[in-house]
Amino acid sequence: MKYLLASAALWAAFTGIPATGGPVSFQISTNAFSPGGTIPKKYTCDGPDVSPPLNWTDAPAATKSFALIADDPDAPVGTWVHWVAFNLPAASRQLPEGVKKEEQLPDGTLQGRNDFRKIGYGGPCPPPGTPHRYFFKLYALDTILRLKGGATKQDVERAIQGHVVSEAQLMGRYGR
Repeated sequence: MKYLLASAALWAAFTGIPATGGPVSFQISTNAFSPGGTIPKKYTCDGPDVSPPLNWTDAPAATKSFALIADDPDAPVGTWVHWVAFNLPAASRQLPEGVKKEEQLPDGTLQGRNDFRKIGYGGPCPPPGTPHRYFFKLYALDTILRLKGGATKQDVERAIQGHVVSEAQLMGRYGR
């Protein structure tokens, strides 16, 4: 519990969002791989390269939309962006497997440009060697972002400043 309280205090100091002092319940998960586990080839450039199904629970009541950023901090050129999605509806609790690679989805979700210079999800595709870590970061926001489809990770990160109500994170690994 001390770790949670210390983390909450640090989060509050870093973001300006008050710490509640209790455990954080907002969580993101997938049935495609375990947290910290190996991402199956199906979701990588060595397979069909479809997005994994993602689910989340217990979004804060103040949530007006969600933003998702998936990236690889272990890439040789620096952090590599694999997926940017934003303005997911506040009532949503999932992204299905194989999200279409379009700027706007039927529910109004917008997708940005990844570092493969494409819209939507681009799966893990590391060089041979040590497996890389892939972080799926979901942000509960108190606003709907005024960005157009095709926005970059940097665009989204700037736009969410001061609007993050809570954050959930899932990490998987993939190596070749």
